[in-house]
Amino acid sequence: MLAALAVVIPLGLGGAISPVMLTEQTVLLASPAGVRAAVRYAFGVVGTTLAFVVAIVLFGQAISLPTEPHLDATLDLVLGLVLVAVAALIHYSARLRVGSQPPKSADVERVSGAREGGAALAFGVFAMATNVTTLALMAPAAKEISAADVEIAGEALLVLLLVGLVSIPAWLPLAMTRVAPGPSQRGLAAMRDQIMRRGRGFTVGLLCAGGLFFIARGLIGLLG
Repeated sequence: MLAALAVVIPLGLGGAISPVMLTEQTVLLASPAGVRAAVRYAFGVVGTTLAFVVAIVLFGQAISLPTEPHLDATLDLVLGLVLVAVAALIHYSARLRVGSQPPKSADVERVSGAREGGAALAFGVFAMATNVTTLALMAPAAKEISAADVEIAGEALLVLLLVGLVSIPAWLPLAMTRVAPGPSQRGLAAMRDQIMRRGRGFTVGLLCAGGLFFIARGLIGLLG
């Protein structure tokens, strides 16, 4: 359990670095639909995240990762290489849409069109499904959960923890608005500014570190 937490928590927090989703949720909260649209957007993000994580966990269990050490090691190696490749793409390509990039005017315009009704739910699904860095970080974390030697209750707790961490940009603005409506706007703006300044470098560093970790563990498993 502790070994899985040591992987899930940092990867989940890294996946939460998304000023784009944070801005989208903030704009929705300030829209005429307000909390209603923001709640639907959050449901879209959380539901997509949960479906992605559960699918990977079930896939890992279907191929019996804990009892197939060479298969587990091979997947470690593949995931590590993918993480390093995504880190390189983020570092060298300014055009790649990633969760750590500053939001552009087009992003805000798309939110304006999703203010009413069920469009906010679909927009939340789209926002998470196209968040490249977040998906790249969720995959190895979910794979770690599928290979963890824990009971069903522990596995469910790990899944909920990962989903909760990754979807922070969707539910945190809602929580802050409910608890402290006034200071929440300043707090969200400060948080978004910090992510815009340092988020890209932090994400690249985390992807590289996670990739090297999984590559090393995969090589050790294959050679051992």
